[in-house]
Amino acid sequence: MGKRKSLPALILIVAPILILLTIIASILYGAKNISFETVWNALFYYDSENVDHTIIMTSRLPRVLGALLVGAFLAISGALMQGMTRNYLASPSIMGVTDGSAFIITICMVFMPDLSSIQLILYSMVGSALGAGIVFGFGSLLPNGLSPVRLAIIGTVIGTFLSSVSAAIASYFQVSQNISFWYNARLHQVDPAVLKLAIPCGIVGIILALSISKSITILSLGDEISINLGERTKLVKAVAILSVVCLTGTAVALVGKIGFIGLIIPHITRLLVGIDYKWVIPCSGVIGAVFLALCDVISRFINNPFETPIGVVTSLIGIPFFLYLIKTKGGGKHV
Repeated sequence: MGKRKSLPALILIVAPILILLTIIASILYGAKNISFETVWNALFYYDSENVDHTIIMTSRLPRVLGALLVGAFLAISGALMQGMTRNYLASPSIMGVTDGSAFIITICMVFMPDLSSIQLILYSMVGSALGAGIVFGFGSLLPNGLSPVRLAIIGTVIGTFLSSVSAAIASYFQVSQNISFWYNARLHQVDPAVLKLAIPCGIVGIILALSISKSITILSLGDEISINLGERTKLVKAVAILSVVCLTGTAVALVGKIGFIGLIIPHITRLLVGIDYKWVIPCSGVIGAVFLALCDVISRFINNPFETPIGVVTSLIGIPFFLYLIKTKGGGKHV
């Protein structure tokens, strides 16, 4: 029991070291391996005429920073959604949140192709809210529609529908090439301008998540218990949704759709640290960040010298995990 209580603090203490090692590994290894000395010189003695220095500063460093941010954002979003809804299958990729973002971005690429970076992020957030609203709206209208498995089915159907409509629009207006980034999660094409804005937007979402962490722990016990303990459940859920929209919208605007991070990582985190969301939220962020960045490194070696799409790597881990959850937990509530 003592080990269980000390593990969350230990995870957060070693987090900077894990993140630093992950950054180093991501910069060093790829289609072309780069020496540590070259990385050091690029960071502290940058030479714009050195090709390796340019690769490091304009490609590999933004790429790993983007992977770390997106992994953290999606993992925290998943943790919030699972705690708030007591649904062990809740995650941005399954509940239509990421599909809603990509759908609105497609609309923007057709009718407003010259969006600034901040506009892109804001519209992506609007899409996140739209996707979540449609899925939970349908779930509330159908008999037992908010049960974990049924809500996951509704989310999958709505997400597929939004993706299909997006593909049709992109094809009709001949912008398929422009929007392929947001549907294939190309981490190597992270836009530094969007990355700079993603950091403050993400910080806002994380602060919102941490501010309600205690309330999410109580909500995860059930609405009736929460109300009896004096929780303002509607307000807490509103703040949680705002945080999810902020984090997921920013993540999709930055690198596109990536599945299963928000599903897998919160479960792993709760196994390690328990059900107190004071620890689940920050530890999910750390584990999600490192997990996605390492998946990105692995994707470079599966079919070397070609890169395997990051979505394939996360799906190879996420789909068996998804099926395992359905098999072991059935249609009941969690958390």
